[in-house]
Amino acid sequence: MKDLKALFKSFGYAFQGIFTAIKTERNMRIHISCFAYMFFFLCAFDFFQITKTQFAILFIACGLVMGAELINTSIEAVVDLHGKEHTEFGKIAKDCAAGAVLVFTIFSVCAGVAIMWQPFAFEQLFQYFTNNLWALILFILSIILDTLFIFFGFGKKGKNK
Repeated sequence: MKDLKALFKSFGYAFQGIFTAIKTERNMRIHISCFAYMFFFLCAFDFFQITKTQFAILFIACGLVMGAELINTSIEAVVDLHGKEHTEFGKIAKDCAAGAVLVFTIFSVCAGVAIMWQPFAFEQLFQYFTNNLWALILFILSIILDTLFIFFGFGKKGKNK
């Protein structure tokens, strides 16, 4: 029973780390927003022809980006824990971690474009929004709210790098 309790505690710590990154890291909120829109449009509309394998590739790519962002956040925190003075090693650690996130993000976008480059689907999506004013209004409202989420998070001041 003690081992089971420790297991659940470890999951709690992991979720706490994810929520901390969402709260304090603007880039994590950008990634989540992009992923949410992508998966919403893929699941809510049948305009895109996506296989299960392609869906899995998109999930893996998104997971890698978010995982890299979490590792980047932890490296930054450890470097900052060492001291607030700027050191060459600290700079290298932070820059390389940020570079890793950038590499994962670029290749994730490339995978997304390769899978979702379906001009006909985008035409259908455009027609849907031009023919459904309320859907267009809700979409624009969601973009406004999402922009606020990206730049202000949950209202608490974080690092917002």
